[in-house]
Amino acid sequence: MTGLQYMSGFGNEHVSEDPRCPGALPEGQNNPQVCPYGLYAEQLSGSAFTCPRPTNKRSWLYRILPSVCHKPFKPLEEGHLTHDWDEIEPDPNQLRWKPFEIPKAPQNKMDFVSGLHTLCGAGEPRGRNGIAVHIFVCNTSMIDRCLYNSDGDFLIVPQQGKLLITTEFGKMLVEPNEICVIQQGMRFSVEVFGETRGYILEVYGAHFELPDLGPIGANGLANPRDFLVPVAWYEDRQVPGGYTVISKYQGKLFAAQQDHSPYNVVAWHGNYTPYKYHLEKFMVINAVAFDHADPSIFTVLTAKTTRAGVALADFVIFPPRWGVANNTFRPPYYHRNCMSEFMGLIKGHYEAKEEGFQPGGGSLHSMMTPHGPDADCFEKASKAKLEPERVADGTMAFMFESSLSLAVTKWGLQTSNRLDKNYYKCWEPLKSHFNPKYK
Repeated sequence: MTGLQYMSGFGNEHVSEDPRCPGALPEGQNNPQVCPYGLYAEQLSGSAFTCPRPTNKRSWLYRILPSVCHKPFKPLEEGHLTHDWDEIEPDPNQLRWKPFEIPKAPQNKMDFVSGLHTLCGAGEPRGRNGIAVHIFVCNTSMIDRCLYNSDGDFLIVPQQGKLLITTEFGKMLVEPNEICVIQQGMRFSVEVFGETRGYILEVYGAHFELPDLGPIGANGLANPRDFLVPVAWYEDRQVPGGYTVISKYQGKLFAAQQDHSPYNVVAWHGNYTPYKYHLEKFMVINAVAFDHADPSIFTVLTAKTTRAGVALADFVIFPPRWGVANNTFRPPYYHRNCMSEFMGLIKGHYEAKEEGFQPGGGSLHSMMTPHGPDADCFEKASKAKLEPERVADGTMAFMFESSLSLAVTKWGLQTSNRLDKNYYKCWEPLKSHFNPKYK
């Protein structure tokens, strides 16, 4: 779909009304006795009322009917969506998955909700502290049904196929190499245009924000102006056969019926919105003399904990850039980390492992599990002539990094049948170069 409009700015106070109803936003107040056009005023709160202003998130929606107009929720089969981190014994090994399989239509029609598969996670939504990593695979659009997440925020990374996402705030087209964030409580539906696959980082209890820049200064990394927010769009559509509203609540799915579309918001204002971002707009910072800056310099968004500098989850990318460091082993260094690192690949070849790590697959290096370049990468990089070179052209790898120790689900370890059981072998050819007589 072309011609969609957006407003720019991360966390801005936006105002928007559908041009079919000029003046739909009340003037000078949020909740007049009678709203323009006979609309209902509804507040969507993304933070406690008394949060400090910098972290206070809310939007006012002016809609044809309030969202409370639905039948009671009933349990819905959640398939492979879970937050049961104890269903299988923990596995501290380096883990790598082959590209996750997309079911074929029409034999097995699967939309965004039915195609959610939980790969790993930690914490739990009732305590409002935790994360989950999901894989989504689908081949059909959500028809007369929507989803909202009562537990937390979804950061969605499409890898194959574009997503046309309709929300209460308007529409967004999200293509591979873009991301979007659907925050807690926001209703949305996903339209797809063929076989579609991607990754989701879900966070409970925190919202994503831009990382602090420190001595980098006022500019750099993901610039606020490059985040895009949809403009108001509504449909006044009755659904006699029933419209299904799905809630992800305490890790389970529930469905309620109503007789109308939930996308009946004619106007809205506020700073609590869905948004999208194109990864090519990331302004890369890199070492220009010697050694590595740590990969935290590639952080796009962070969800903070209450401990300074410690993230519940970071979204990090490894974009195309120049490598110019002198007298330096340029690929990622060997590492044992107090954080958990899940990596995915949108396109291309990741520089530390050009074989085996494929677009649509993933890897997990758990807390304190050693990882680093494979043997082939080490040998090549140790002998390479160090000249300015392009790194990762045509590639976009990313990382979900968390301070939590992530448990892998039974689907991830067994049912998906995508686990590469030979992953450890990429390090077996590493050999000792130790020379006690080295001068």
